[in-house]
Amino acid sequence: MTLADADEGKEYIIREIETEDEELKNFLFTLGCYSGEPVTVVSRKKSGMTVSIKDGRYTIDSQLADAIAI
Repeated sequence: MTLADADEGKEYIIREIETEDEELKNFLFTLGCYSGEPVTVVSRKKSGMTVSIKDGRYTIDSQLADAIAI
């Protein structure tokens, strides 16, 4: 299951980042998005979603959400 399939308001644990793009992996890592970290979908929008990771909220697009396995 990926973050794109997650329900709003429910906390999930990130299993892995499923991409070969090292730049994307590094970007997500700087947000605190890596294996074992809890993540919550705060809201959904047409172009993506707002997620809560650690103490921050970030808007990510559908492509990014598909790369995050939960």
